[in-house]
Amino acid sequence: MKKTTGLITALIVVLGISAPALAKDTLALVVSTLNNPFFVTMKDGAEKKAAELGVSLIVLDSQNDPSKELANVEDLSVRGVKAILINPTDSDAVSNAIRMINRTKIPVLTLDRGASRGKVASHIASDNVEGGAMAGDFIAAKLGKGAKVIQLEGLAGTSAARDRGKGFLKSAKANGLTIIASQPADFDRTKGLNVMENLLAAHGDVQAVFAQNDEMALGAIRALQAANKKALVVGFDGTDDGIKAVQRGDMAATIAQQPALIGTLGVETAVGVLKGNAVDPYIPVPLKVITE
Repeated sequence: MKKTTGLITALIVVLGISAPALAKDTLALVVSTLNNPFFVTMKDGAEKKAAELGVSLIVLDSQNDPSKELANVEDLSVRGVKAILINPTDSDAVSNAIRMINRTKIPVLTLDRGASRGKVASHIASDNVEGGAMAGDFIAAKLGKGAKVIQLEGLAGTSAARDRGKGFLKSAKANGLTIIASQPADFDRTKGLNVMENLLAAHGDVQAVFAQNDEMALGAIRALQAANKKALVVGFDGTDDGIKAVQRGDMAATIAQQPALIGTLGVETAVGVLKGNAVDPYIPVPLKVITE
């Protein structure tokens, strides 16, 4: 376990946190990546609620790297934080970080993405299986049985990608949709564009696209426009950019999560745990379909 006083000191200076602030009522939020609007909004919700409740909140970015995520948790485990909220980079890989936290007796909660192993006080997230099914049901209602659909999958190993795909496939089967291709684009807009360009070369007859987040959906839209092809595109998350695309008519719908509420509930629940209150092991955050 690597610990350097210089690293911790530098981190404290960058975050503007004095040493006494770490001694009491300090929570930490470890985010998978802040290079995604969804997680930035989740962080903002957590920070706002922490300010309201009068607790300090340290935010660390794992940059979609499980090893950096583990290093972040290692630093936090010796910094006197009272509870750690984690939005995992990978549901399997994060288990090592969580089990390490468990040994310190610091409560840990997961946000948006779950963990495969380790003790978690509470998991706050949307029902991603339900959301995937909602996307499939929407496409079926618009295009009917036999519609040819491409699915852009999220980051492999995350519970969000797994569960959204599970719900979508269940709906596709029930509604008779034809999935002509399904490929990961890692929840990334540029990768969504590149993957969609490649898939269009072989599947020019596509009628609909389900992207497991709005970033990939926006990339897919650019690829369709560049190829002068039309298809019904459904995203997931309800980000500002995603909703604007729906309002423009570029995207047919987005399955809207409430990332700010996930962050808010995460902080509220962590504070409840520290007070000794009983908390639910799973706190669902409602979803809705946003259309033009």
